[in-house]
Amino acid sequence: MTAGRIVIGGSSGFMGQHLQRKYRAEGRELVTISRSGADLSWGDQAGIDQAVDGASLVIGLAGKSVNCRYTPENRAEIFRSRLDTTASLSAAIASASNPPALWVNSSTATIYRHAEDRPMTESAGEIGTGFSVEVAKAWEQSLFADDLPRTRRVALRSTIVLGHGGVLGPLKNLARIGLGGAQHDGWWPVSKSRRAAGTGHFPGAKRGAQRFSWVHIDDVARIIDFVEQHPELDGPVNAAAPYPVDNTTFMASVRRMLGAKFGPPMPRWMLEIGAIGIRTETELILKSRWVVPEKLAAAGFEFEYPTLDAALQKSFDLAESNS
Repeated sequence: MTAGRIVIGGSSGFMGQHLQRKYRAEGRELVTISRSGADLSWGDQAGIDQAVDGASLVIGLAGKSVNCRYTPENRAEIFRSRLDTTASLSAAIASASNPPALWVNSSTATIYRHAEDRPMTESAGEIGTGFSVEVAKAWEQSLFADDLPRTRRVALRSTIVLGHGGVLGPLKNLARIGLGGAQHDGWWPVSKSRRAAGTGHFPGAKRGAQRFSWVHIDDVARIIDFVEQHPELDGPVNAAAPYPVDNTTFMASVRRMLGAKFGPPMPRWMLEIGAIGIRTETELILKSRWVVPEKLAAAGFEFEYPTLDAALQKSFDLAESNS
């Protein structure tokens, strides 16, 4: 286990809380930064500078959740919350007399295009288009913008993170009331304003064939440990389990794990109405994300939860016999 202080920016979210528990259990010195309920707030640049100077690892996780409607106000906040906090960490590292050896910053596998034909890797993946992709590109550009010669930087392109809560919380409830069927894409009107903003989803995969790439939260934490111990890893790194599935398989696995026998497919029109009702976007479930961990595999990383059933069992606190 690596020693040294860890600074977590964006410590109050799903991943941040998980990492806090892990590092505190390991006895590592930890400084947290968040809008509230942390050791430091984002407005305290002097405090952030002091925490980062002499740290061994900085982890950037801050950013408004994309699980919202893409209104102009929300789009602006999604950008601002990522770029301002990343710039704050970069400024602290640049001014440090003893800068951290490693800075791992969140990114997203959504940066890749809608892919049904082949998996996206760090070396051969194709960058997509639209609002979500522009957010990801700007986030990574902010990470690598400054000259930080003594700090290795990794953009962790995370897929959907499974674990206790997170995306599986509402899915569990839906499956148990018979709404856990595959999500089927189809035609839906896209307004001129949404076209201009890059927030309109156009029909892609048919009948639940969109790929679903995922990773268990325990493996994300282990990936960060692995990156810390492997100095040859830098730049973009895909945080994705090696065996992605399609949406139909994913939802069938969720129903099977929960004993939900009934779950008819959900057509696009129903998904759109539901998304408006719960203030989210259908892109989150209809875009085909087919991402594999090329760099991690080449470096010898072994996933604790390489298969979906194992990850769901852990996430739902199910015994292996239930599979």
